[in-house]
Amino acid sequence: MVPTLNAIRHSRRHLARWMRPQRRPVAWTFRPARAWIRYQPLGCIGIIAPWNYPLYLALAPLVDALAAGNRALIKPSEYTPRLAELLARVIGRAFAAEEVAVVTGGPDVAAAFASLPFDHLLFTGSTAIGRRVMAAAAANLTPVTLELGGKSPVIVGPDYGVRSAARSIAFGKFFNAGQTCVAPDYVLAPTHMVRPLAVALLREAQRAYPTVADNPDYTAMITERHHARLVAAIEAARAAGAEVLAHEDAGAAGLRKIGPTIVLAPPAGSLLMQEEIFGPVLPILPYDTIEAAIATVNAGDRPLALYCLTHDAALREAVLARTLSGGVTLNGTLLHVTQDGLPFGGVGPSGIGAYHGRAGFERFSHARGIFQPGRFNGLELVRPPYGFVARRIARLLIGR
Repeated sequence: MVPTLNAIRHSRRHLARWMRPQRRPVAWTFRPARAWIRYQPLGCIGIIAPWNYPLYLALAPLVDALAAGNRALIKPSEYTPRLAELLARVIGRAFAAEEVAVVTGGPDVAAAFASLPFDHLLFTGSTAIGRRVMAAAAANLTPVTLELGGKSPVIVGPDYGVRSAARSIAFGKFFNAGQTCVAPDYVLAPTHMVRPLAVALLREAQRAYPTVADNPDYTAMITERHHARLVAAIEAARAAGAEVLAHEDAGAAGLRKIGPTIVLAPPAGSLLMQEEIFGPVLPILPYDTIEAAIATVNAGDRPLALYCLTHDAALREAVLARTLSGGVTLNGTLLHVTQDGLPFGGVGPSGIGAYHGRAGFERFSHARGIFQPGRFNGLELVRPPYGFVARRIARLLIGR
């Protein structure tokens, strides 16, 4: 709720400035003249929201769409039916149906929704479903913004305190039981720090969540299938020889809950290292040099987020200069997402395009270029029939 309200306040505070026409320079060959950009609404924006943050990820893009002057149609996830119904009622009371509306239903409705000829379509969800959404939108040449996911790494510098690192990583990883698109997916730590960090992470998780099964602050997996997938991944890593540290709690499994789990050096080919985890399971990998850590990140798809924990300016610059991710939080996790002054989006398989604040206003606007020549336009002299004046002007323009 708080990030949504902040997004509204931010847009209301800055919208008048965003809307102003922006002057652009005019080449001397076209002067006297004026050139400027005018931002205009695209029309109707489609928003397909996910289940993990169903309110924020429906309303944050709506704020940007409305700020740009558009209408919008929202499709919440079928996994959050009560929130979807509530959102439909609240939106229905606040807006006319032709301004903003909510469509509810299952996967068939979502597929039909993605096939509508929107002026822009924003989807938040998995990379696999994002490909389908993009294919459906392509039939209408509908431009898309895809907020997907991926394996967001944490690189811990050798200078960074173990307790401080554990506190930041545990906050980002175990919030919502890891069901966050920008949650840390794996950690790269200096070899000598791996075990102390794993122990500190488990201790921090136990402090934040003393119990799992009966703890209302600790989230369950969204479905039985998702729960079973992660349980199988943990057991596969253990069977392959990886060490597993877990905050176990009797009765948690029956409630689709998995306690915070740390896996030390799972095999590179395991599910935990090949797919986005999207749950409270955190692999920790050792590295000997920062070059090796950067190489590990760059060997995978470009992630939605990257986290670098270090006070060493040279190490931090090496990571920022030699990796590419959708966004970055330094010496923390998750927090770049809630900054309305920063664009939020992925790159490559982690997403297409960005929104939030001014970036969202521009994403859902058409930047219309406008040119107005002065009363005298010298280039009009260069017109057929081409004579002496036209030749002299042409030589002047090409520098001969």
